[in-house]
Amino acid sequence: MDFENLKQRTKKFGLSIIRLAEALPGDPTSRILLGQLVRAGTSVGANYRAACRAKSTADFVSKLGTVEEESDESAFWLEIFDMTYCALRA
Repeated sequence: MDFENLKQRTKKFGLSIIRLAEALPGDPTSRILLGQLVRAGTSVGANYRAACRAKSTADFVSKLGTVEEESDESAFWLEIFDMTYCALRA
């Protein structure tokens, strides 16, 4: 497994989430949802880096589970935004 490649990709993902958040409207609902998305999206890379510093295989697997959870949460918030903004444009 190429740990450095995935570290870079997860960092890039977090930065993309930040850029998306900065580009979307700042109404009250969007700010709350964007806060959730930014927290989940940026924690993917942070938690992956923590997994890379795991003390054992079991620790690595456990920490990677957190990465998976945060990735799934990010996908959820992205789906919410897609559904919300597609509905507004329709």
